[in-house]
Amino acid sequence: MTVIRQDDLIESIADALQFISYYHPLDFIQAIHRAYEREESQAAKDAMAQILINSRMCAMGHRPLCQDTGIVNVFMKVGMDIQWQGSMSVTDMINEGVRQAYNHPDNLLRASILADPDGARRNTGDNTPAVISYEIVPGNKLVIDVAAKGGGSEAKSKFAMLNPSDSVVDWVLQEVPKMGAGWCPPGMLGIGIGGTAEKAMLLAKESLMESINIQELQDRGPSSRAEELRLELFKKVNDLGVGAQGLGGLTTVLDVKVKDFPAHAANKAVALIPNCAASRHTHFTLDGSGPAKQTPPNIEDWPKISWEIGDSVRKVDLGKVTKNDLLDWMPGETILLSGKILTGRDAAHKRIVEMITDGEKLPVDMTGRFIYYVGPVDPVREEIVGPAGPTTATRMDKFTRTLLEKTGLIGMIGKAERGPSAIDAIRDHKAIYLMAVGGAAYLVSKAIIGAKVVAFEDLGMEAIYEFEIVDMPVTVAVDTNGESVHRTGPEIWKTKIEEHALKLGE
Repeated sequence: MTVIRQDDLIESIADALQFISYYHPLDFIQAIHRAYEREESQAAKDAMAQILINSRMCAMGHRPLCQDTGIVNVFMKVGMDIQWQGSMSVTDMINEGVRQAYNHPDNLLRASILADPDGARRNTGDNTPAVISYEIVPGNKLVIDVAAKGGGSEAKSKFAMLNPSDSVVDWVLQEVPKMGAGWCPPGMLGIGIGGTAEKAMLLAKESLMESINIQELQDRGPSSRAEELRLELFKKVNDLGVGAQGLGGLTTVLDVKVKDFPAHAANKAVALIPNCAASRHTHFTLDGSGPAKQTPPNIEDWPKISWEIGDSVRKVDLGKVTKNDLLDWMPGETILLSGKILTGRDAAHKRIVEMITDGEKLPVDMTGRFIYYVGPVDPVREEIVGPAGPTTATRMDKFTRTLLEKTGLIGMIGKAERGPSAIDAIRDHKAIYLMAVGGAAYLVSKAIIGAKVVAFEDLGMEAIYEFEIVDMPVTVAVDTNGESVHRTGPEIWKTKIEEHALKLGE
């Protein structure tokens, strides 16, 4: 009989979550590097360069890969011959490990979990509770997979109850373009097939805990229908040309995972869950001998990528820019921003619009200013601000027209595409939308030399800050005429990939 002590489980969970906050899995880094080396789209190549540089910086500095440090997912395989020693429930032990990890003074992680999700949406303050799945198995060990799943990729999860004769491939190829770029490709797709609705979703999520090994499968060939699907979807999804950050390119997915389960004769449940460029997961085993400790990787295994910006890149002083200056900013153009910007996410936008509706004076003047969609990690030691990458811009679409009309705002910075309503508002008001790279949060934070809360302090990480920045790199994603690179880029690269395949006779 193996005795699993309460403190050993708590310490192991906390250590694993700290570890994955700043170390990518090495197989993920190797896959991104391979994709970077073969990429022909310069915009996508630049995005992957920033992801690789950010990853190396985080591994060396022990700070989060992304400002969204995720919702904790834990998969427990509990041996039947285990005895527990402790006063807490196992669920409470895991949540205490989460609490300790996210409040670690040397590497504070952002608390993103809100209680009463359709009501007050109150932040729990410590990122608990975790989402936990238990399976009772033979043996005397406790095997655990731990992941921190970003909200942007989780938001793009899909489910369908297909007819038994329907094609899973056709459904996935229909859904991936609808996902846009908010899941921060390139990443992985997890697909669950069969069982019931909740079982398919669980299979898809669990598949994302596996290593990237599509090249091995390509070399040896498939031995099951699930492996056949992996190979077919890997090629066909990449042939869509979505590319890194949705900018168009050769690599949209680094791997596709498929897990299946027996199903009722009348059903074919199918779930699709993407993993983002901040892929964070690890596993460990407890055997009664003490807590599990993660083994740090060799930093020399990280590629040394340089990302150079030429002298021709436009540099913008935000203290001097006017609406007329925006008119010649070109879609896909790289711009370096310096000066002062405001920040604001969902909660701040909602409150601003409510204040406008009620005729209240806003706490900050937005006239002629840019707003950055971000919820930063709290700083530690000498930091001005913690990792501060962009959040998904489409969540702000429904507020965009009101802010452009009523506040004098002229520019927005976020990640991924904008929807039709936001693009129309941007065009109508001759405003601009700029994209920062999702998955490069620590790198972005190094451009921030000043930060202070200027409104809505009670919202925590969703408060409005004023950042002072120097040479923050962004890409023009929607210009003043409403042209979006997230529409034109994938279209161009899908055509190029098709033309290349025709030349090769594929």
